[in-house]
Amino acid sequence: MASTTTFPPPPPLGESQAGHVPDQGPAKIHLWTAGTPNGYKVSVLLEELRDAYPEAAKNELSYDVSKISIWENQQKHPDFLKINPNGRIPAIIDDNVTSVKGGFPVWESASIELWLVEQYDKENKLWFADPLLRAQALNWIFFAHGGVGPMQGQTHVFFRYAPIKIPFAIKRYHEETKRLYSVLEDGLKAGAGKWLVGDKYSVADINVFGWVRSAVWAGIDLADFPLLSAWADRIEKRPAVQRGISVPDAPKDLSSIKDESVKDVNAWVDKANAELEEIKKQKEATA
Repeated sequence: MASTTTFPPPPPLGESQAGHVPDQGPAKIHLWTAGTPNGYKVSVLLEELRDAYPEAAKNELSYDVSKISIWENQQKHPDFLKINPNGRIPAIIDDNVTSVKGGFPVWESASIELWLVEQYDKENKLWFADPLLRAQALNWIFFAHGGVGPMQGQTHVFFRYAPIKIPFAIKRYHEETKRLYSVLEDGLKAGAGKWLVGDKYSVADINVFGWVRSAVWAGIDLADFPLLSAWADRIEKRPAVQRGISVPDAPKDLSSIKDESVKDVNAWVDKANAELEEIKKQKEATA
């Protein structure tokens, strides 16, 4: 169904979403996003940068937002495809780039994050000047972008949204997501348990946080990953994070469904294991 949403310009950011700087100037960065693990990344980073650089928050880091309804397929609107030809959120247009008529579009969440810190984190408060630490941060960013996101996303699809439940698919993606969480747990252990890279909170943490905070939606109990659970709690309590995740949507408390969610996903995994065992027996019987 064709969307009636117009792009650009986006609607102005409401006061409740404008962050802690009430007198921000005209928006220089235009954000299109939704309340998803990937959607949270950019608004959280923008709010963290605005906290870190109050003067820039009134100027080049002033931003507005268009909330995209992925359920209405607004991300496939022809005008939005001019911003991101892949038709996915988040995406930005950066009007600070005056050499590009109409502003400079950046899409893919990790690409946007890297653009923002390279352009606006002049003192490396959320990024790294040291090339070794920067490489470590990129390791974790691409690990999340190519591993945690796709695997947990497919867990959500097959466990939550698929009209037909396929036990093997749920087992496959759920178990792989848990394995990836164990990699994060080990990474925190190697770094004294607080942050993924070095001794500070950074884009490497922001980039995967949105997925970890929705672990229960994938039927994962963070109690199995104590360092990761404490890490997620530390991030969640940051004022900029609370503002950032409120930009697409008001934060949702999923704790009430944790036990039921874990029980349900384990039942599907058990069903898959039983089916695989039956297939194995049938093969052995005909061998």
